[in-house]
Amino acid sequence: MSKQTTETKATRPVHEIRLGLIKGAIWANTTREGVMFNVTFERSYKDGEEWKTTNSFGRDDLLKLAKLADEAHSWITRQPPPRTPQGPMNRGTLPKAAPRMAGRSAS
Repeated sequence: MSKQTTETKATRPVHEIRLGLIKGAIWANTTREGVMFNVTFERSYKDGEEWKTTNSFGRDDLLKLAKLADEAHSWITRQPPPRTPQGPMNRGTLPKAAPRMAGRSAS
């Protein structure tokens, strides 16, 4: 019988941004199309003497959250485009439309 070992590897964000008590973490995910990024946001708060985090935001947090989302977007767009087997992806290009079926007319 073989013993299976599980190695736990702590996954860390590739970039973090902070504005006051709100933090944005940018995560890299490897896909068949290349590296894609996701962002998570959390707010720190103090409960008695203990610091905790939440992903719930109040009215006064929303502008800071929007600024962090903008900064995260800017950081991601500065990264090299994902590579595919055919070469780099062309950001901002929509997929080609499906060819029209013969005999159908546009109404």
